[in-house]
Amino acid sequence: MTNPELILASSSRYRRELLDRLGLAYRTMSPDVDETAREGETPVELARRLARAKAQAVAVLNPGAVVIGSDQVCDLQGSALGKPGTYERAFEQLSRMQGQKVVFHTALCVVHADGTLEETVSDTVITMRALSAQAIEDYLRREEPYDCAGSAKIERLGIALMQSVSSDDPTSLIGLPLMRLTSMLARAGIFAVKGLIA
Repeated sequence: MTNPELILASSSRYRRELLDRLGLAYRTMSPDVDETAREGETPVELARRLARAKAQAVAVLNPGAVVIGSDQVCDLQGSALGKPGTYERAFEQLSRMQGQKVVFHTALCVVHADGTLEETVSDTVITMRALSAQAIEDYLRREEPYDCAGSAKIERLGIALMQSVSSDDPTSLIGLPLMRLTSMLARAGIFAVKGLIA
């Protein structure tokens, strides 16, 4: 019996790089999902809904495949911070975050080959350093993290902006919680390591 096809419902290079670590055969497909928050929606609810919507949008076009959807939302005191897109928005985000605790909600949804869903959220709590305007500007000019929720890439210079990080999975903050995903994929019939207890 062959494994079902595995599809990553994302165009994110960060998620591709993470999934590559598992050594699995997969392809990517970009979901057509409106990422606008709904009125009254909390950051974690937004992350969950978008991860599910991305996975389902790709799964409906690929029946019988196992589809991974993920989304990350930065939560600053109940306010959702998404991908800034521009220097100005990134500067505003990091200015608001300085010296604050922020939570990065990384939601994960796996659609099994039979259409059933499995969902989870991995949270990373970060205490940001108190940053000067010059420090923020220097960071943004060097890194240009405009495609990252909250404007900070922990895998590069963004680590210097952080005072402490607490997470149940070190890959969550980069955008795909691999520890949870490995178990979810095993339950969906796709094994990174044969005999792995799911």
